[in-house]
Amino acid sequence: MYSVEQVAGLLGLHVRTVRGYIRSGRLNAVRIGKQYRIARADLEAFTGRAESAGPVGATSVEVSSIVQIDGVDRSAADRLGTLVLAGVNTARGASSPLRVQTVYDEERNRLKVVVLGGAGDTAEVLRLLEAVLEGGLHSGEVGNG
Repeated sequence: MYSVEQVAGLLGLHVRTVRGYIRSGRLNAVRIGKQYRIARADLEAFTGRAESAGPVGATSVEVSSIVQIDGVDRSAADRLGTLVLAGVNTARGASSPLRVQTVYDEERNRLKVVVLGGAGDTAEVLRLLEAVLEGGLHSGEVGNG
């Protein structure tokens, strides 16, 4: 069993972000007294790592990526998050789901983009992020080009 602080450290997230995931039901946890505890299986399910290897002979690859972007204000983070989520949702087939979540930390002006999915699909999302960031996230042009 992991504490909220341990999970935050493992995932590179703020403790409040992990608590928010727990309260919203995205991350299963057990409340013991005044603290939450997260089982290894629940953490693995949240990060997309399968506990079992699956059927013999079936090969599958899943990539977990966390992209941290510092120096981003709230409006730029919202624009970038919307762009990435829209790009993922419009380009996805039903056969292999790609999961993307964005988390914004106002105290640190930091956006984290969590991507879980196949290697090729994850690479496409990372290329999209790179292209948008190279084009100038702060210029107000995100999504217009």
